[in-house]
Amino acid sequence: MFGTVTRRLLSVSLLALVAGCNSSSPTSGLTSAAPGAQAETAMPVVQAFCPPVVMREETAVYQTYARGGQDDPEKLIYQASLADATRQCTANETTITINVVAQGRVVAGPAVTAGQITLPVLVEVVDGDNVIYSQKVSFPVEMPAAGTQFIFSKPDVQIPNAQGGASRFTRVRLGFDIPAKR
Repeated sequence: MFGTVTRRLLSVSLLALVAGCNSSSPTSGLTSAAPGAQAETAMPVVQAFCPPVVMREETAVYQTYARGGQDDPEKLIYQASLADATRQCTANETTITINVVAQGRVVAGPAVTAGQITLPVLVEVVDGDNVIYSQKVSFPVEMPAAGTQFIFSKPDVQIPNAQGGASRFTRVRLGFDIPAKR
């Protein structure tokens, strides 16, 4: 029994010694200086909150009908929808730049004609109830007669940066710019 305890203590001590030789810093040993020059210390990376992307249910689907056929299923040209979305943020002292990316799909209707279509994608950034960024993007998609999938990307969404990043109430809203029905 004494031998078992001694081996376990020796194993743990050896493990601690080996772990002490490793560095947990991802920039340890990295310098921006050339060999032989005086080494500079690496700048620390400060992570900040990157607002999530949400899609409003009422604007995630966009339908286009032939002239005079509004809401007539036989005159539907196509239906577009947005699905899985993500984002990536970079920040400096004053600005957070958000790259918004979403997967979309266009399904052909009975009145479809192949060719290029333009989808009115609306990108908004809201902090609580306040809209702090809003832009409509005319996004071109090549539409074959059977429908297609597409990737929407808006890499230059810029909002003000605060200490620690955006507010925890900030969200990127993504959808289609759908005119209100009368």
